[in-house]
Amino acid sequence: MKTKTYNPSPLEVEFATIISGLKTTINDKLSYVDIVEIDNHSGDDNPSLRFHLVDRDGDPHEVVLKIIQKPDSF
Repeated sequence: MKTKTYNPSPLEVEFATIISGLKTTINDKLSYVDIVEIDNHSGDDNPSLRFHLVDRDGDPHEVVLKIIQKPDSF
């Protein structure tokens, strides 16, 4: 499959959607924080997922995943 658009690419959007849908699975594997919310910015160039977390002390944290597909090389 040749990628015709990268801003965002269909593959980037699909990865963002899949990872966002794994909230419960990821939450079960985290040792001391819980995912409160995931902001899915899959429509952006280089889609990102912003994970809003709360630790056992009630302190908020954020983790951002940026999804970038490298250009195809043929």
